[in-house]
Amino acid sequence: MKEPTNKLSATLRQMRKAAGLSGAEAARRAGLSQPKVSRTETGAFMPTPEQVEALLRAYKAPTAVRRELVQMARELREERISARVVLERGGWWLQERIGRIEEVAGRIRCLAPTGVPGLLQTGPYTRALFGESLPPDDLERTVEARMTRGRLLDTDREFEFVITEGALRWNMGGAEVMAEQLDALVAASRRENVLLGVVPWTTPVTVPLLHAFDLYDSRAVMFGTQTATALITDPREVEDYESHWAELEPFVSFGDQARAAIDRIAAEYRLVT
Repeated sequence: MKEPTNKLSATLRQMRKAAGLSGAEAARRAGLSQPKVSRTETGAFMPTPEQVEALLRAYKAPTAVRRELVQMARELREERISARVVLERGGWWLQERIGRIEEVAGRIRCLAPTGVPGLLQTGPYTRALFGESLPPDDLERTVEARMTRGRLLDTDREFEFVITEGALRWNMGGAEVMAEQLDALVAASRRENVLLGVVPWTTPVTVPLLHAFDLYDSRAVMFGTQTATALITDPREVEDYESHWAELEPFVSFGDQARAAIDRIAAEYRLVT
């Protein structure tokens, strides 16, 4: 069996083994199918909070573990979050919610055709991004929440980012903010657990980009529109996004080529600061 890459899957597998149960017996006791238990443990299936609870009861898991894992499953429930609701609650609320979702995942992939991914943003960039839509108190809390998300890069999770040159040339906050932001991208690209790619304008492509999205393992995808943020866990839809990711990879420049493209754009910003 493929080794799990996220805490939810890994802990469920550890609990089953500690209970001395086979996948088939665990499935029988929890009222699930054996393939569903297997796919849950590899991160290919997103169980409901009720299914997680049933498995943990079968494993006689400690109460604290049950509460933690059931809460993880709740954070990854499929839903649509209205932009109006986010603004009413404060932008920080969604940032903290996304942060909890990211903490559940072992592998995070982000396609960013229009702006810098949240996990890689600098404070000034985030402040410029939200500054016109939030009151001062909410703005500072939102910036803080996004910076807290960025600390996830210091963990052993795997991160993959694909950014278009157009996103890097969208002059958010001014040339000085962008030059600093691009330097931060180069620094992030040198982390062992980060794979950062750029699609330069000069790269001929045959695949259209419709919107940004984030993939969490193989179990969930999140994307935003003008009016809402959606979290999708339907396996067929998640698989479609994974297929789209695979279609894009041949057009992406990674490593030194990506850093050279970012440095080139940063140098142009510095000419006007």
